Amino acid sequence: MTQLDGVVKPKTKRSKRFLDSRAPKLSEDVKTAMIMKGGNSNQTVTQALKDIYALKKPNAVLYKKKNITRPFEDSTSLEFFSKKTDCSLFLFGSHNKKRPNNLIFGRLFDFHVLDMVELGIEKYVSLSDIKASKCPEGTKPMLVFAGEAFDMDNEHKRLKSLLIDFFRGPQVSAVRLAGLEHVLHFTALEGKVYMRSYRSLLKKSGCRTPRIELEEIGPSLDLVLRRTHLASDDLYKLAHRRPKALKIRKKKNVSHDAFGTKFGRVHMQKQDLTKLQTRKMKGLRKRRGAIISDDQEGQAAKAAKVDG
Repeated sequence: MTQLDGVVKPKTKRSKRFLDSRAPKLSEDVKTAMIMKGGNSNQTVTQALKDIYALKKPNAVLYKKKNITRPFEDSTSLEFFSKKTDCSLFLFGSHNKKRPNNLIFGRLFDFHVLDMVELGIEKYVSLSDIKASKCPEGTKPMLVFAGEAFDMDNEHKRLKSLLIDFFRGPQVSAVRLAGLEHVLHFTALEGKVYMRSYRSLLKKSGCRTPRIELEEIGPSLDLVLRRTHLASDDLYKLAHRRPKALKIRKKKNVSHDAFGTKFGRVHMQKQDLTKLQTRKMKGLRKRRGAIISDDQEGQAAKAAKVDG
Protein backbone atom coordinates (compact mmCIF):
# COMPACT_ATOMS: atom_id res chain seq x y z
CA MET A 1 0.00 0.00 0.00
CA THR A 2 1.20 3.51 -0.85
CA GLN A 3 0.29 6.69 0.99
CA LEU A 4 -0.19 9.85 -1.05
CA ASP A 5 -1.43 13.11 0.49
CA GLY A 6 -2.81 11.27 3.51
CA VAL A 7 -4.79 8.78 1.37
CA VAL A 8 -3.72 5.15 1.41
CA LYS A 9 -4.02 3.53 -2.02
CA PRO A 10 -3.88 -0.28 -2.27
CA LYS A 11 -1.54 -1.97 -4.72
CA THR A 12 -2.95 -5.50 -4.51
CA LYS A 13 -6.43 -6.99 -4.23
CA ARG A 14 -5.62 -8.30 -0.76
CA SER A 15 -4.74 -4.84 0.53
CA LYS A 16 -7.89 -3.47 -1.13
CA ARG A 17 -10.05 -6.03 0.71
CA PHE A 18 -8.28 -5.12 3.95
CA LEU A 19 -8.97 -1.41 3.52
CA ASP A 20 -12.60 -2.10 2.58
CA SER A 21 -13.05 -4.08 5.81
CA ARG A 22 -11.70 -1.13 7.84
CA ALA A 23 -13.72 1.50 5.95
CA PRO A 24 -16.77 3.10 7.64
CA LYS A 25 -20.07 1.25 7.14
CA LEU A 26 -23.72 2.08 7.71
CA SER A 27 -24.05 -0.97 9.97
CA GLU A 28 -20.77 -1.44 11.80
CA ASP A 29 -19.34 -4.82 12.74
CA VAL A 30 -19.47 -6.25 16.25
CA LYS A 31 -17.29 -4.25 18.63
CA THR A 32 -14.09 -6.10 19.48
CA ALA A 33 -12.24 -5.70 22.77
CA MET A 34 -8.51 -5.95 23.43
CA ILE A 35 -7.56 -7.29 26.84
CA MET A 36 -4.06 -6.66 28.14
CA LYS A 37 -2.09 -6.45 31.38
CA GLY A 38 0.40 -3.84 32.48
CA GLY A 39 4.02 -4.10 33.50
CA ASN A 40 3.10 -5.13 37.06
CA SER A 41 0.27 -7.61 37.57
CA ASN A 42 -0.48 -10.38 40.02
CA GLN A 43 -2.32 -13.69 39.78
CA THR A 44 -5.71 -12.15 40.66
CA VAL A 45 -5.59 -9.58 37.86
CA THR A 46 -4.27 -12.09 35.32
CA GLN A 47 -7.00 -14.63 36.12
CA ALA A 48 -9.70 -11.94 36.07
CA LEU A 49 -8.59 -10.84 32.60
CA LYS A 50 -8.72 -14.45 31.37
CA ASP A 51 -12.22 -14.98 32.79
CA ILE A 52 -13.58 -11.78 31.22
CA TYR A 53 -11.93 -12.83 27.96
CA ALA A 54 -13.81 -16.16 28.21
CA LEU A 55 -17.09 -14.24 28.55
CA LYS A 56 -16.26 -11.93 25.65
CA LYS A 57 -15.00 -14.54 23.16
CA PRO A 58 -14.89 -14.64 20.15
CA ASN A 59 -15.10 -10.83 19.94
CA ALA A 60 -11.93 -10.18 21.92
CA VAL A 61 -8.15 -10.21 21.58
CA LEU A 62 -6.04 -11.31 24.59
CA TYR A 63 -2.47 -10.01 24.85
CA LYS A 64 -0.34 -12.38 26.91
CA LYS A 65 2.77 -10.18 27.08
CA LYS A 66 3.10 -7.30 29.51
CA ASN A 67 2.58 -3.78 28.21
CA ILE A 68 4.35 -1.05 30.14
CA THR A 69 1.86 1.79 29.82
CA ARG A 70 -0.37 3.97 32.00
CA PRO A 71 -3.65 4.72 30.20
CA PHE A 72 -4.61 7.71 32.38
CA GLU A 73 -1.26 9.40 31.75
CA ASP A 74 -0.48 8.36 28.16
CA SER A 75 -2.95 6.55 25.91
CA THR A 76 -0.94 6.57 22.68
CA SER A 77 0.00 2.88 22.97
CA LEU A 78 -3.66 1.91 23.45
CA GLU A 79 -4.64 3.94 20.40
CA PHE A 80 -1.85 2.28 18.39
CA PHE A 81 -2.99 -1.24 19.32
CA SER A 82 -6.60 -0.25 18.67
CA LYS A 83 -5.77 0.84 15.14
CA LYS A 84 -3.66 -2.25 14.56
CA THR A 85 -6.33 -4.76 15.67
CA ASP A 86 -9.42 -2.67 14.79
CA CYS A 87 -10.70 -2.76 18.40
CA SER A 88 -12.98 -0.10 19.86
CA LEU A 89 -13.04 -1.48 23.44
CA PHE A 90 -10.23 -2.30 25.85
CA LEU A 91 -9.64 -3.76 29.31
CA PHE A 92 -6.35 -3.04 31.04
CA GLY A 93 -5.24 -4.80 34.24
CA SER A 94 -2.44 -3.77 36.59
CA HIS A 95 -1.33 -4.06 40.20
CA ASN A 96 0.77 -1.78 42.40
CA LYS A 97 0.97 -0.64 45.99
CA LYS A 98 -1.06 2.52 45.46
CA ARG A 99 -3.82 0.89 43.38
CA PRO A 100 -3.86 -2.89 43.94
CA ASN A 101 -5.86 -5.26 41.72
CA ASN A 102 -6.72 -2.57 39.19
CA LEU A 103 -8.98 -2.91 36.13
CA ILE A 104 -9.57 -0.15 33.56
CA PHE A 105 -12.57 -0.47 31.22
CA GLY A 106 -12.50 1.88 28.25
CA ARG A 107 -13.74 2.54 24.74
CA LEU A 108 -12.44 4.47 21.78
CA PHE A 109 -13.99 6.67 19.11
CA ASP A 110 -12.16 7.16 15.81
CA PHE A 111 -9.15 5.39 17.41
CA HIS A 112 -8.97 7.91 20.24
CA VAL A 113 -9.87 7.26 23.86
CA LEU A 114 -13.44 8.32 24.61
CA ASP A 115 -14.20 7.00 28.11
CA MET A 116 -12.18 5.23 30.81
CA VAL A 117 -13.33 3.96 34.20
CA GLU A 118 -10.93 2.53 36.77
CA LEU A 119 -12.24 -0.19 39.10
CA GLY A 120 -10.48 -1.97 41.94
CA ILE A 121 -11.06 -5.64 42.76
CA GLU A 122 -11.87 -6.20 46.43
CA LYS A 123 -13.16 -9.77 46.20
CA TYR A 124 -12.83 -12.20 43.32
CA VAL A 125 -14.06 -15.74 42.59
CA SER A 126 -12.89 -17.19 39.27
CA LEU A 127 -14.71 -19.37 36.76
CA SER A 128 -12.77 -22.46 37.77
CA ASP A 129 -13.56 -22.04 41.49
CA ILE A 130 -17.31 -22.43 40.91
CA LYS A 131 -18.06 -26.02 39.92
CA ALA A 132 -21.02 -25.74 37.56
CA SER A 133 -21.73 -26.28 33.88
CA LYS A 134 -20.84 -23.19 31.85
CA CYS A 135 -22.56 -21.48 28.96
CA PRO A 136 -21.28 -22.15 25.42
CA GLU A 137 -18.76 -19.76 23.91
CA GLY A 138 -20.27 -16.77 22.15
CA THR A 139 -23.58 -16.82 24.05
CA LYS A 140 -25.20 -13.39 24.02
CA PRO A 141 -25.79 -12.41 27.67
CA MET A 142 -28.77 -10.69 29.23
CA LEU A 143 -27.61 -7.59 31.13
CA VAL A 144 -29.34 -6.58 34.36
CA PHE A 145 -28.48 -3.36 36.25
CA ALA A 146 -29.77 -2.78 39.78
CA GLY A 147 -29.26 0.26 41.99
CA GLU A 148 -30.31 3.91 41.95
CA ALA A 149 -26.75 5.06 41.24
CA PHE A 150 -26.96 3.79 37.64
CA ASP A 151 -29.81 6.27 37.05
CA MET A 152 -28.82 9.16 39.30
CA ASP A 153 -25.01 9.53 39.30
CA ASN A 154 -23.30 10.76 36.11
CA GLU A 155 -20.21 8.54 36.56
CA HIS A 156 -22.33 5.44 37.16
CA LYS A 157 -24.43 6.31 34.10
CA ARG A 158 -21.31 6.33 31.91
CA LEU A 159 -20.12 3.12 33.58
CA LYS A 160 -23.45 1.48 32.77
CA SER A 161 -23.20 2.60 29.12
CA LEU A 162 -19.61 1.35 28.96
CA LEU A 163 -20.49 -2.07 30.41
CA ILE A 164 -23.39 -2.43 27.96
CA ASP A 165 -21.03 -1.67 25.08
CA PHE A 166 -18.48 -4.14 26.41
CA PHE A 167 -20.72 -7.15 27.04
CA ARG A 168 -23.71 -6.69 24.73
CA GLY A 169 -22.38 -8.84 21.86
CA PRO A 170 -23.82 -8.86 18.33
CA GLN A 171 -27.17 -7.33 17.48
CA VAL A 172 -29.81 -9.92 16.57
CA SER A 173 -33.27 -9.58 15.02
CA ALA A 174 -34.86 -12.58 16.77
CA VAL A 175 -34.20 -14.54 19.96
CA ARG A 176 -35.19 -18.07 20.87
CA LEU A 177 -36.15 -18.99 24.43
CA ALA A 178 -33.51 -21.71 24.80
CA GLY A 179 -30.77 -19.21 23.85
CA LEU A 180 -31.49 -16.96 26.84
CA GLU A 181 -29.26 -18.83 29.25
CA HIS A 182 -26.56 -16.35 30.33
CA VAL A 183 -27.28 -13.48 32.74
CA LEU A 184 -24.79 -10.78 33.81
CA HIS A 185 -26.01 -8.89 36.86
CA PHE A 186 -24.48 -5.57 38.01
CA THR A 187 -25.50 -4.03 41.33
CA ALA A 188 -24.46 -0.55 42.51
CA LEU A 189 -24.63 -0.26 46.29
CA GLU A 190 -22.79 2.01 48.73
CA GLY A 191 -20.13 3.09 46.26
CA LYS A 192 -19.36 -0.44 45.08
CA VAL A 193 -20.30 -2.42 41.97
CA TYR A 194 -21.03 -6.12 42.31
CA MET A 195 -20.73 -8.24 39.16
CA ARG A 196 -22.30 -11.69 39.10
CA SER A 197 -22.69 -14.22 36.30
CA TYR A 198 -25.59 -16.69 36.21
CA ARG A 199 -26.91 -19.46 34.01
CA SER A 200 -30.68 -19.57 33.61
CA LEU A 201 -32.29 -23.01 33.94
CA LEU A 202 -35.73 -23.70 32.46
CA LYS A 203 -37.62 -26.03 34.80
CA LYS A 204 -41.03 -27.69 34.42
CA SER A 205 -43.81 -25.64 35.97
CA GLY A 206 -46.92 -27.62 35.04
CA CYS A 207 -48.00 -24.99 32.51
CA ARG A 208 -46.80 -23.61 29.20
CA THR A 209 -44.49 -21.01 30.76
CA PRO A 210 -41.38 -22.66 32.29
CA ARG A 211 -40.11 -21.93 35.78
CA ILE A 212 -36.75 -20.14 35.71
CA GLU A 213 -33.95 -20.71 38.19
CA LEU A 214 -30.55 -18.98 38.27
CA GLU A 215 -27.33 -20.89 38.92
CA GLU A 216 -24.13 -18.93 39.57
CA ILE A 217 -21.33 -19.93 37.20
CA GLY A 218 -18.76 -17.17 37.79
CA PRO A 219 -16.76 -15.04 37.63
CA SER A 220 -17.81 -13.04 40.68
CA LEU A 221 -16.25 -9.62 41.32
CA ASP A 222 -16.72 -7.00 44.01
CA LEU A 223 -15.49 -3.75 42.47
CA VAL A 224 -14.92 -0.26 43.86
CA LEU A 225 -14.98 2.85 41.66
CA ARG A 226 -11.68 4.75 41.51
CA ARG A 227 -10.65 7.19 38.77
CA THR A 228 -12.67 8.16 35.68
CA HIS A 229 -11.88 9.85 32.39
CA LEU A 230 -15.16 10.87 30.73
CA ALA A 231 -15.63 12.53 27.36
CA SER A 232 -17.22 15.95 27.09
CA ASP A 233 -20.92 16.18 26.28
CA ASP A 234 -20.24 17.44 22.74
CA LEU A 235 -17.80 14.62 21.95
CA TYR A 236 -20.11 12.06 23.57
CA LYS A 237 -22.99 13.30 21.42
CA LEU A 238 -20.80 13.18 18.30
CA ALA A 239 -19.82 9.58 19.03
CA HIS A 240 -23.50 8.59 19.25
CA ARG A 241 -24.50 10.30 16.02
CA ARG A 242 -26.21 7.99 13.53
CA PRO A 243 -25.98 8.33 9.73
CA LYS A 244 -28.98 9.81 7.95
CA ALA A 245 -29.53 6.61 5.96
CA LEU A 246 -30.27 4.68 9.18
CA LYS A 247 -32.65 7.22 10.69
CA ILE A 248 -36.27 6.08 10.64
CA ARG A 249 -38.38 8.62 8.81
CA LYS A 250 -41.74 9.32 10.36
CA LYS A 251 -44.60 8.46 8.02
CA LYS A 252 -47.35 11.04 7.82
CA ASN A 253 -50.96 10.16 8.59
CA VAL A 254 -50.00 6.75 10.01
CA SER A 255 -50.58 5.84 13.66
CA HIS A 256 -50.71 2.75 15.87
CA ASP A 257 -52.88 1.94 18.84
CA ALA A 258 -51.90 0.20 22.08
CA PHE A 259 -52.28 -3.23 20.47
CA GLY A 260 -50.06 -2.48 17.49
CA THR A 261 -52.88 -2.07 14.97
CA LYS A 262 -51.91 0.24 12.14
CA PHE A 263 -54.24 3.07 11.16
CA GLY A 264 -53.92 5.28 8.08
CA ARG A 265 -55.63 8.58 7.29
CA VAL A 266 -56.44 9.26 3.62
CA HIS A 267 -57.12 12.85 2.47
CA MET A 268 -59.47 13.19 -0.53
CA GLN A 269 -60.89 16.12 -2.50
CA LYS A 270 -64.50 17.21 -2.06
CA GLN A 271 -66.78 14.98 -4.12
CA ASP A 272 -69.54 16.21 -6.45
CA LEU A 273 -72.51 14.11 -5.37
CA THR A 274 -74.59 15.14 -8.42
CA LYS A 275 -72.29 13.09 -10.62
CA LEU A 276 -72.28 10.15 -8.28
CA GLN A 277 -73.12 6.92 -10.09
CA THR A 278 -75.65 5.03 -7.98
CA ARG A 279 -76.89 1.52 -8.38
CA LYS A 280 -79.66 1.15 -10.99
CA MET A 281 -82.84 -0.60 -9.80
CA LYS A 282 -85.76 -1.78 -11.92
CA GLY A 283 -88.29 -0.21 -9.54
CA LEU A 284 -86.84 3.26 -10.12
CA ARG A 285 -86.84 3.12 -13.92
CA LYS A 286 -89.31 5.38 -15.84
CA ARG A 287 -91.90 3.64 -18.04
CA ARG A 288 -92.46 4.70 -21.62
CA GLY A 289 -96.31 4.67 -21.38
CA ALA A 290 -96.32 6.98 -18.40
CA ILE A 291 -94.28 9.69 -20.13
CA ILE A 292 -96.64 12.47 -21.38
CA SER A 293 -95.28 15.57 -23.00
CA ASP A 294 -96.48 19.10 -22.16
CA ASP A 295 -98.11 19.50 -25.62
CA GLN A 296 -100.24 16.40 -25.19
CA GLU A 297 -101.46 17.66 -21.80
CA GLY A 298 -102.50 21.04 -23.35
CA GLN A 299 -104.44 19.43 -26.22
CA ALA A 300 -106.34 17.17 -23.80
CA ALA A 301 -107.41 20.21 -21.72
CA LYS A 302 -108.77 22.09 -24.80
CA ALA A 303 -110.77 19.07 -25.90
CA ALA A 304 -112.39 18.86 -22.47
CA LYS A 305 -113.52 22.55 -22.70
CA VAL A 306 -115.09 22.10 -26.20
CA ASP A 307 -117.07 19.09 -25.07
CA GLY A 308 -118.40 21.07 -22.12
